[in-house]
Amino acid sequence: MGAFLIAAGSFFAWRLWLSYEKTSVSRAWTATPCHIESSRIVSTRETPASPLTHRVEISYRYEFAGKTWRSNRIRHVEAAPSAHLDKVRAVQQEYPPGTRSVCFVNPADPAQSVLRQGTRAALYSIWFPLLFVAGGAGMIYGVCRSPRVSTSA
Repeated sequence: MGAFLIAAGSFFAWRLWLSYEKTSVSRAWTATPCHIESSRIVSTRETPASPLTHRVEISYRYEFAGKTWRSNRIRHVEAAPSAHLDKVRAVQQEYPPGTRSVCFVNPADPAQSVLRQGTRAALYSIWFPLLFVAGGAGMIYGVCRSPRVSTSA
């Protein structure tokens, strides 16, 4: 059981670390002024019986390294469509068409940019699966340290 807890905890800690690395990559990118060209809410229904979901589509342009670039990425990892129209509308209202904002551009590949930098939430949560690793190690340590009882008479 201890080995299982160590394996499971290690796996989930590793996944959280990968998620943190993937989303935090934009923190080193260059802040660049950008112009919001369009901003709209797209509502879809996967099937006729499914609920209506909403997502924001934003298009913006920016200049980097002497060239003009266009992008539509809000975050490095895009959020799934939401059933909460008010939350989606709040994101859209942050980027009204015709306004200026700041985007973060990958200096190694200026075609990559985002309006919002990645979050560190996965790193802040990594302690939880590590508790399972510690618990599993404690179980194994306890079994190895327990006195052996001899059954011979």
